[in-house]
Amino acid sequence: MKRIHHFYICMLSFGMLVLLASFVNEPKLPYKKAGLTTQQAAAHLLSRFTYGAKPGDVADVVEMGLEKWFEQQLNGDLADPILKEALSKFDDINLTNTEVENKYPRNAQVVRFAVRDGFIHRDSVANAKGPTYREAILAYRKTKGYKPQQELYRQFINQKITRAIYTENQFRELMTDFWFNHFNVSLSKNQCAAYVPAYERDIIRPQVFGKFENLVLSTAKSPAMLMYLDNFSSAGGSMVLNAKKKPGLNENYAREVMELHTLGVDGGYTQSDVTQAARILTGWTIAPMGDNGYGAGMKNVLAKIGNDKLHKLGYVREGDFLFAKNRHDNGEKVVLGKKFPAGGGYEEGVTLLKMLAHHESTAKFISKKIAIRFVSDAPPQSLIEKMAKTFLSTNGDIKNVIITMVNSPEFWSANALREKTKSPFELAISAVRSLDANVKQPYQLYSWINKMGQQLYYYQAPTGFPDRGQYWINTGSLLNRMNFGLALAAQRIPGITFDLTALNKNKEPESAEAALVTYSKLLMPERRLDATIERLKPMVTDPNLESNVAAAAEKNSASKQMGLMMNEDANLMAEGSDLKKLKGKKALTSTITPLKTGNNTMLAQVVGVIIGSPEFQRK
Repeated sequence: MKRIHHFYICMLSFGMLVLLASFVNEPKLPYKKAGLTTQQAAAHLLSRFTYGAKPGDVADVVEMGLEKWFEQQLNGDLADPILKEALSKFDDINLTNTEVENKYPRNAQVVRFAVRDGFIHRDSVANAKGPTYREAILAYRKTKGYKPQQELYRQFINQKITRAIYTENQFRELMTDFWFNHFNVSLSKNQCAAYVPAYERDIIRPQVFGKFENLVLSTAKSPAMLMYLDNFSSAGGSMVLNAKKKPGLNENYAREVMELHTLGVDGGYTQSDVTQAARILTGWTIAPMGDNGYGAGMKNVLAKIGNDKLHKLGYVREGDFLFAKNRHDNGEKVVLGKKFPAGGGYEEGVTLLKMLAHHESTAKFISKKIAIRFVSDAPPQSLIEKMAKTFLSTNGDIKNVIITMVNSPEFWSANALREKTKSPFELAISAVRSLDANVKQPYQLYSWINKMGQQLYYYQAPTGFPDRGQYWINTGSLLNRMNFGLALAAQRIPGITFDLTALNKNKEPESAEAALVTYSKLLMPERRLDATIERLKPMVTDPNLESNVAAAAEKNSASKQMGLMMNEDANLMAEGSDLKKLKGKKALTSTITPLKTGNNTMLAQVVGVIIGSPEFQRK
């Protein structure tokens, strides 16, 4: 009896240790060992885990306590009344994929529906250039309540900018951006574009601090990813034989889930592994949705069969995801040395993705990518190894991996401080946050972010935007960043307002140089700015600075950058602007940005120079 009792005590103790293992990691920030003051450490936290410090944020973090502030950001559940109010004007950002299908059909679908319903004659489609045809299509849209997809994308982009500016849960929003970029899908691919808003909202944002495995599984099943990387059409077995009707095996997703989502390009897999994984994932497709959208013809058929009978037949339906057993390759497969017996069905796909999500190569790859985003472009190998060890010991718990990173001295070292470069999106958001601006027209910022070289949600490659400074910084981008800073500070961007003197407790600086010193410290707190101020002094008093910068920017590579970003949203680039009159490629390559009459004061020029300076680009 004693031996049995001792055995159960040991087993209970072991179980408790396993249970607690996931919770032993908590923030213990070693910034003092790195020689940082509490204020400097607070500024570093804000630079890494927010889109930029707002006035008074450093003092607030110090007063709250750095560890407590960071824990709040990791929990990501602070009340957001200001954000909620700001988002309320975007009516359709919460639509389901089915509702999007019904409300925002693609242009080609609208034409097909209009012909079907007798609004236009089939023969008129071939000559679809006249005003009569366009008026008929517009009338049909209005009758049916259809909206152009560009309006959905516009609201979607507006909500991203609004969230980044106003949310109290700044780190959650940063991680949403990080994971969306990691599991990138693009509005540039029409087939998947309508599903991108729900993809970010329902798949990415809720899981940014959870288990990595859940992100892999959820993204694999989402309509946006299934369409973007073509797995929705991938079929195996007998389906491959009928090549005239079915495209057969498609390896796109299988390759990218290994190379970009989990193992990394050097993760130890082969082309054979890719092919075998693609076979495992055949039949992973999209459930019919909408009245007229993808697979509408099958919608009623599946409804009649019912989910219970489908399940018995080996099909799996989860929301917008469908495992179609009749499209699955039922043969034996081998991936990374693991045998998947014949007849594995849906579950073998789940097993494969979990195996990839927990692989040692994945732990290193994901840890390095997180460290690149939040530490430096070339993070120390010692840090990556610590994070990877935590990844493996906690079954891919993202929150614990992040805590390990922040608890490490490498995060606080001199090589990490202000060693990251802001993307155009981060620059724009940090600028308006640092000015405590009221942004009523977020799409105006999108126009500038575009001009500076980053077209949100339109990066075509599955890699997502590169996360290294050298990608963002060149002569043209620096000119456009300075141009942006000057236009913003002079309040010549419509829909963005702020009070520069209020930032300095309503005190007017005595001179441009005095303003440069004062506002540099306000906008870039806890930095050594002597060298920066000396470099900027000649610019703050140059009467021709703004016109010279604007002219140089126009002559540079902005149009080339924009030309790479073809998309059907081009005609909606700016609210109330002349860009609405531009069509097609002209709208894309134009560097016109609508400006209003602003405050061309000494103080505005000083603040604009600061925002456009190389030091402000650093975080």
